[in-house]
Amino acid sequence: MSMLKPLAAVAVLGLTTTWAPLAQAQAAWPTAKPISIIVPFTAGGSVDTTARLLADELGKRLKQSVVVDNVTGAGGTVGVAKGANAAPDGYTLVMGADSPIAIAPYANPKAVRYDVARDLVPVGLVNTAPLLLVAKPDLPVKNLAELVALAKKEPGKLNYATSGIGTVLHLGMEMIKQQGHFFATHVPYRGGAQIATDVIGGQVDLAMLVSVSAAPHVNAGKLKPIAVTGAQRLSILPNVPTVAETPGFKGYDVVSWSGLFAPAGTPQPVIDQLNQTLNAVLSSPEVRRKMQDQGAVAGSGSAQDFGAFVQREQKRYAQAVQTAGIKE
Repeated sequence: MSMLKPLAAVAVLGLTTTWAPLAQAQAAWPTAKPISIIVPFTAGGSVDTTARLLADELGKRLKQSVVVDNVTGAGGTVGVAKGANAAPDGYTLVMGADSPIAIAPYANPKAVRYDVARDLVPVGLVNTAPLLLVAKPDLPVKNLAELVALAKKEPGKLNYATSGIGTVLHLGMEMIKQQGHFFATHVPYRGGAQIATDVIGGQVDLAMLVSVSAAPHVNAGKLKPIAVTGAQRLSILPNVPTVAETPGFKGYDVVSWSGLFAPAGTPQPVIDQLNQTLNAVLSSPEVRRKMQDQGAVAGSGSAQDFGAFVQREQKRYAQAVQTAGIKE
């Protein structure tokens, strides 16, 4: 027995020595190197603008450089795949969004090289932003109810534009069509820049746009607002009703969103610290004001809350894609 005690002490010492560097490394995060946030879209877009605001504020609170890395391609799936395959050390994060996270796996599965549930860990919801359904100035409707009536009166005549097949803009309009039981032809564009111009010019009847990009044209009288897709009216367009306010569309609520993810295997203490810091950033009045100016609402909540939100979004979009028969 007397010999066992020293052996036990040596074993404990060995374990302590083995785990000490790992514990110190985890406790020291983030000090080793800059943190990179992969944005799977081009610079200057709404997701990129939000990510850069977030990077600045996270850097201040974490006392570590946080940089944005734009990795574009295939509707955001290339950037998300790079993030999913990154080292799970807390130094690479992904600014995920609705299309590559909740829609592309169902609308364009061949382009997706990751499994969201297996390869990514949710950190937190960053923001949400409703969409805006608009019409050309001379379309003889004033609201969604009149639009549905016109579409049913003249089946197949109306068309609508979005920034591409399988985007949240596309799915948002398809869900309106499904709930309203009417048909309109989809006209997919490669991006959103030309859409407003073509609707204003009458080349396209309708368009689903990100609210912040459509609002200036609506306020200038160049685009006719039909409805906001979120659960509440927009403060920047208080007179435009929501889709859900229209009879027959109760419960309709579609928003674009972005959220922070980490590669699967990232240590839980790092995820917890990131979530706490993210919530601190999003509770800042200045950050909330800047997001509101962009037509967005700052997010909040636990990583688990965000994970449950993503699962709900995936389920509803999987059903919408199947019903609409969307395939790329």
